Amino acid sequence: MTTEDTARTTDGGLTVTETSGPGTDSVICTMRVPADASSVAPVRHEIVRDLEERDLPEDLVGEAEIVASELLTNAVRHARPLSDGTIRVRWKIRGDVVEVEVTDGGGTTVPTPAPRTVWLQSGRGLRIVRSLAHEWGVTEDRTGNVVWATLGGPSRRRAT
Repeated sequence: MTTEDTARTTDGGLTVTETSGPGTDSVICTMRVPADASSVAPVRHEIVRDLEERDLPEDLVGEAEIVASELLTNAVRHARPLSDGTIRVRWKIRGDVVEVEVTDGGGTTVPTPAPRTVWLQSGRGLRIVRSLAHEWGVTEDRTGNVVWATLGGPSRRRAT
């Protein structure tokens, strides 16, 4: 960690590292969590707690909660973990814009929204993300897939 980084432990025993982002009102929070469904609730709780403490609008906090839950659930269900056995969850705050991203070890397919159908019992998560997000996308990096969504306004990325 640099001298600007701070780390805190959540109620669930997970570590959140907070760094200054680009610009004066930009913060980046990062967690590495076990690649397991039991990680979803503690991550959701921490993101809500953090955004509420920053006095962000209630609807933005609620949308970030849903998006983080959907992205992490998809990573747990459909992708491999990173090389250390975890999935990285990051939320970036710049004013009233929040970007949530989940990095996993990749899977056999690129994440895409499922087609509309009344018969599917699952597969609606990315459609929900797409409906809430100002922008969203999937990028590949050397470790796997980064699925991200921006809430509250445009991101500094281009949607894919």
